Amino acid sequence: MFVAWRDLRFARGRFVLIATVVTLISILVGFLSGLTGGLAAQNVTGILTLGADRIVLAPSAPGASPTWSDSTVTADQLSLWKGADGVDDAIPLGVSQIRAQSAGERVAVTVFATPDGAQGAPAADGAIALSAPAAVALGADVGDVITIADDPYEVTSIAGDDWYSHTPVVRMALSQWQQLQSRTGGEADTATAILVTGAADWASVDASAGTTSQSSLGSLTLLPAFRSEIGSLLLIVVLLFGISALVIGAFFTVWTMQRRGDVAILKALGATDGALVRDALGQALVVLTAGTLIGTVIVLIAGLAVSGTLPYLLSPWTTIAPAVLLIAVGLIGAAFALRAVTTASPLTALGSNR
Repeated sequence: MFVAWRDLRFARGRFVLIATVVTLISILVGFLSGLTGGLAAQNVTGILTLGADRIVLAPSAPGASPTWSDSTVTADQLSLWKGADGVDDAIPLGVSQIRAQSAGERVAVTVFATPDGAQGAPAADGAIALSAPAAVALGADVGDVITIADDPYEVTSIAGDDWYSHTPVVRMALSQWQQLQSRTGGEADTATAILVTGAADWASVDASAGTTSQSSLGSLTLLPAFRSEIGSLLLIVVLLFGISALVIGAFFTVWTMQRRGDVAILKALGATDGALVRDALGQALVVLTAGTLIGTVIVLIAGLAVSGTLPYLLSPWTTIAPAVLLIAVGLIGAAFALRAVTTASPLTALGSNR
């Protein structure tokens, strides 16, 4: 690393410039990763906390792909799943997005409805359970009355940080939800999904019932808002990683070509290709680590500042993981510059080209 440290000291301007670029890219990647994680959490945490081995949805028309927004499970389909071999339990789940009103606020919420108090839903009629975000949005507490579709519901509990498609989750009894659906044009004996536990032949039961079953994680792809939103953000993150590799690779390619004569002299003095490669990659690692570390610290400070106002997720997966990946991608880009190191001829240093 002697030559690498010497270059870093005597060409500070160039290396500060590329470290600044790395810092800016790491800020973009880190902040966008946190925003992606926050938006994802506000899309799907309600689904991920359902705790079922399989979530069953039914298509709106034969041959169509089911989605959370248009799935309708009939009583016959529910009976088939309850009676299937290997199924321990099958709980109908009703899901709908609607307006809820408290004494001072009116906000959009998502209703999760299950029977007999399952999944945290209150068993009593006229009762409702709020997630913590719903309670904050409505300014409600236990014992308050919430109005949904002109029906009053008493808040019996507040728990969980559940979201669905960027709306906070509230829970009620399935019978209450079905009455609500029948008044708004839906069928009174249907549900949106079935929460199944057990170890059945999923494909066989799906074929018999005309449904589609997925794991909780797999069912997220059946939520159109999640698929389009997170897909777009992840594409931007991937492009930023690609830009980082290109920028780092281009910089070190030009820099290595400019010091090709110095490399040839080192080879003439007996330096091996391995030592020169370690020297070049070590130099790139120093620059990448310095730039990424500064960028990550800025992302941490910015994330703490905006976490209360933006859907921002501050975790190792949105800070440390992108930083490590950015360094790795940068090293891959720098590795493409090593051809100028390994092909430099000692004869160049001895003047054979003159």
